[in-house]
Amino acid sequence: MVYADREAAAPASPAGLSRLSRRTVVAALGAVASGALLGVSRAGTASAAAPGLDDPAKKEIAMKLVSSAENSSLDWKAQYKYIEDIGDGRGYTAGIIGFCSGTGDMLDLVQLYADRKPGNVLAKYLPALRKVNGTDSHQGLDPDYPRDWRKAAQDTAFQQAQNDERDRVYFNPAVAQGRTDGLRALGQFIYYDAIVMHGDGDDPTSFRNIRKRALRSAKPPAQGGDETAYLNAFLDARVWAMKQEEAHSDTSRVDTEQRVFLRKGNLDLNTPLDWKVYGDSYHIG
Repeated sequence: MVYADREAAAPASPAGLSRLSRRTVVAALGAVASGALLGVSRAGTASAAAPGLDDPAKKEIAMKLVSSAENSSLDWKAQYKYIEDIGDGRGYTAGIIGFCSGTGDMLDLVQLYADRKPGNVLAKYLPALRKVNGTDSHQGLDPDYPRDWRKAAQDTAFQQAQNDERDRVYFNPAVAQGRTDGLRALGQFIYYDAIVMHGDGDDPTSFRNIRKRALRSAKPPAQGGDETAYLNAFLDARVWAMKQEEAHSDTSRVDTEQRVFLRKGNLDLNTPLDWKVYGDSYHIG
């Protein structure tokens, strides 16, 4: 995958594995859905005049945008079978959202698949996934885990499990927090892409702390601020977070993608869309 080459990573220390804390977002799901996450009220909400990111057409755009950065392809559904160790200290990275063996989300995904379909080809790896969680180790996974992952990816039940975990842990919290902050589809996508990369834990580069950093400079619409000014502040904070880790130091997914849409005032993320990631050009008509 081109992503592995273009975001060539130095092994991260345990403290630097921001995605280790991604799972803490699950505990906050109820709060974020009610507007309580991070103490933000629901006084202001995104405009009802245009669909949010959870509109099926907008969600499809979001999947393609993330895939362009994560997999150098708009064909996000082709990534169910993707798996490799990209050398970033997180073990195996796999699937449509980059589930990692070292950060807990891959373990939760495989557990969900086993719950829904006992005895599947990946179920036997659950003990090993528990042991390697929090590390970059492949112990108990090599040599057959990648082959078996690709085999499982042909099963629609495993594809659905990937979809459901993506939504539960990343997409739904991002959209809910975006709505709470009064952001439209672009802002919701900017949140989603940040959670995908950084997780939503307590470490300084997590989504919630990127957001806190942005709030020092600007207010979101729900707090009476200007949407464009706030999103620029958020992207400034996001770039800072990305540069804290060599694996994410190429900030083109912000500079030549998200900022392009923002400069054009495309707050509803309407097509056509043209952008670049890592120098490659993409288009959605």
